[in-house]
Amino acid sequence: MGFNIISAAEAASYIKHGYNIGLSGFTPAGTPKAVTPEVAKIAEEEHAKGNSFQISIFTGASTGDATDGILSRVKAIRYRAPYTTNPDFRKAVNNGEIAYNDIHLSQMAQEVRYGFMGKVDVAILEACEITPDGKVYLTAAGGIAPTIARLADKVIIELNAAHSKNGMGLHDVYEPLDPPYRREIPIYKPSDRIGLPYVQVDPKKIIGVVEVNTPDQARSFTAPDPITDQIGQNVADFLAADMKRGIIPASFLPLQSGVGNIANAVLGALGRDKTIPAFEMYTEVLQDAVVDLIRQGRVKFGSTCSLTVTNECLQGIYDDIDFFRDKLVMRPSEISNNPEIIRRLGVISINTAIEADIYGNVNSTHISGTKMMNGIGGSGDFTRNAYISIFTCPSVAKEGKISAIVPMVSHEDHSEHDVNILITEQGVADLRGKSPVERAKAIIENCAHPDYKNILWDYVKMSSKGQTPHCIPAALAMHDTLAKKGDMRLIDWAEYK
Repeated sequence: MGFNIISAAEAASYIKHGYNIGLSGFTPAGTPKAVTPEVAKIAEEEHAKGNSFQISIFTGASTGDATDGILSRVKAIRYRAPYTTNPDFRKAVNNGEIAYNDIHLSQMAQEVRYGFMGKVDVAILEACEITPDGKVYLTAAGGIAPTIARLADKVIIELNAAHSKNGMGLHDVYEPLDPPYRREIPIYKPSDRIGLPYVQVDPKKIIGVVEVNTPDQARSFTAPDPITDQIGQNVADFLAADMKRGIIPASFLPLQSGVGNIANAVLGALGRDKTIPAFEMYTEVLQDAVVDLIRQGRVKFGSTCSLTVTNECLQGIYDDIDFFRDKLVMRPSEISNNPEIIRRLGVISINTAIEADIYGNVNSTHISGTKMMNGIGGSGDFTRNAYISIFTCPSVAKEGKISAIVPMVSHEDHSEHDVNILITEQGVADLRGKSPVERAKAIIENCAHPDYKNILWDYVKMSSKGQTPHCIPAALAMHDTLAKKGDMRLIDWAEYK
């Protein structure tokens, strides 16, 4: 190997207050697990002495508790981009303790290269192998590793024995040139490879190698229920109908799907629907459900940024690598989420909304308009550039006290111009080719819960005329009622006229 073997504590000692730290990984997959807890210990020691110690963190997406959780709890994060799912981090952000830059995942690497966020002082990469000349073979995710490895002053390698060397070769590492020299990205089908199977790092920048044997901190999701199963079936039925109409080619198109129990329900329904042919995926994450569909022959190929799977599933891939090697590829996030490629391939995007309004605007990040949930992630990358963009969500939450369909979203991430289809367990609203008034009818009649249909129609009736009818004093009245009375169904429109 040719590099110094150092402890996690020694590696952490190179990280100083005010540093910008780049981390490999995308979701907990492929993220460092040993050095960041030692950084947290340094922060605690410095804070106990009355000294400042905070760092800025650049990643591909979310990480595991060993980074976002531990560092948030000891107040060691000053700035963070671009996405996270950790509850302790979320609490700190909503308390105003961390500066959080929630940008599109496809833009993260290039914004670091452009210098928008300052220099990268230290990069920490998780690897399953490293060669003496600096070839770093990543583990279960691409993320922004190529960019931070090239730009960082110093690089630390976490060599994780929990990841088999059988994974070598699953990555396709490609970093585009920056304007004005950027060229087209020559991916014409999900299985195309255009780069290298490793990240090349200048050996002189590598501080040392930390030996680790820690599996990914895989997230668990709630089990499917009748609501999510119905949403999944509605998505499958819609896509099958669009294919029958000739809108989707008979050979089908690549899919992108988010993460979570709804996404799993959607994939399960698509796998069971034999009117839909075996398909490919061009997406940012692959979950266990996709791996199962690959084994069943229902998914022909999966292009992703990360294998966000259970440890048992990941080990199964490593053990059966001869089967999976020509069926999987992992890419850096600016390639897996690249708008150019998404539009060229005709990707069908399926993402989850927190709420949607009657005109098709979607909030996917904020609770009641102000409290960050996770972030926009890659949903914007795919939604605006998709062949068909779909958003799914249950029609109600909190035992019916909250409607996911509202007059006006309390925070907008995806505008009416980008959202084609809205699907709840109640049905499907096809918004393509419709005016705002026509969209409102489709959404209220097909997606709203029965408890809220008349409430929403009453809002429409009291709205002023216009291209997009609204009653501005009442536009957020359902949210106001929730805050004051705890149940949107208790709305009294007369109070807001």
